[in-house]
Amino acid sequence: MGSLYRLTAQSVRYATEPGLYADGGGLYLRVAFGGSRAWVFIFQWTGRRREMGLGGVNSVTLARAREKAAEARAMVADDIDPIAARRAKKAIPTFGAVADEFIALRSATAKSDKSVARWKRCIGDGGYAEPIRGRRVNTIGSDEILAVIRPIWLEKAETAKGVRTYIEGVLDLAKSQGYRTGENPARWDGHLANLLPSQSQQTKHHGAVPWKAMPAFWAELVARRPTTAVKALKFTILTAARTGEVIGARVGEVDFTRRVWTVPAERMKGGVEHQVALSDAAVAIAKEAASGKKPSDFLFPGQKPGRPLSNMAMLKLLKDDMGRTETVHGTARSSFRDWAGDATDYPREIAEMALAHTVGNAAEQAYRRGTALSKRANLMADWARYLGALSAPCVAVARPVGRAEPKRRRDVRRDIPGQVVLFENA
Repeated sequence: MGSLYRLTAQSVRYATEPGLYADGGGLYLRVAFGGSRAWVFIFQWTGRRREMGLGGVNSVTLARAREKAAEARAMVADDIDPIAARRAKKAIPTFGAVADEFIALRSATAKSDKSVARWKRCIGDGGYAEPIRGRRVNTIGSDEILAVIRPIWLEKAETAKGVRTYIEGVLDLAKSQGYRTGENPARWDGHLANLLPSQSQQTKHHGAVPWKAMPAFWAELVARRPTTAVKALKFTILTAARTGEVIGARVGEVDFTRRVWTVPAERMKGGVEHQVALSDAAVAIAKEAASGKKPSDFLFPGQKPGRPLSNMAMLKLLKDDMGRTETVHGTARSSFRDWAGDATDYPREIAEMALAHTVGNAAEQAYRRGTALSKRANLMADWARYLGALSAPCVAVARPVGRAEPKRRRDVRRDIPGQVVLFENA
């Protein structure tokens, strides 16, 4: 192929006549009749003359063009067609490209924007998996995955678990698309479980206001300026709903005549439509929030037009504004469930249905198709009374200390002015 390095930066700059200018070793500067200039590598392959473009002069320097030509020459010497090798390399996408596709596919059926944000935070652009996003998806092995996960494995245990799970999902998608073969290096059982230290097995519960303290908490909440976050939190507590269900609620989902809020399946954790029985207090909040809005409008809108309240707004209200340590989930759902179980005689399944939890085994679910809406309406009305959200608050009376567990009976005393008291006796 002749001697190397015949060209100089100056000769390249002043080469304007159309033609090929040899640098040696198969590297040429091609000047076209239109004035464009580009690098080409010319070589013989199976008896034929081949040309491989290496990029334009404006984007590829002489030094870089020589490096590319040297790489191509080495392939030819090893009986590898550099053009075919480059095509094959271009055909394999990066981890980042497949991860973005993974997120897009899941986003189509995501229950909330929070889920999409979590995927992006773990494997999206700028996320925890950023160190491997630029690598070809077929080149990622255990070492690359461990380099991503190890730094956060103990410090951010739950996040690290999510990152590993989503990386595994991306690599599974790449394998399904034909870009990978063999075992998934992000798999847990029998692989990463042996390479990473065990995390704490303690279950983290949602911080909740004790049910006996809920009336005082409610009074504190009612006394605050009625911002959208305050109204949303009150509605969340009265309905014992999840944050995503409430902030995504639209005016048209509330039937004020039937006093029912229907949450569509796509916004429910279990993927099944759920009907929420509304107390007078919940209806009042919903009516005020719906005033002047179209059925498609959000019940609790955010600051940006056409967007719902932020999923962090109620938590910020609790922690920053009220100085609380509890979570929205714990305050709205755990406190309600503890109250229903400890202070009332409503059957367990009614309280569980109010929380949209699955009740019974598969056989029971197959035969029980009702929603017990009327019974749940009574339960939610009593919850509102207990909080003090209605004119006659419901007050729970503790069981006698030091006595055998009494037979539970739900009754009403009316000798305390302005209150309805649920009590238990033998």
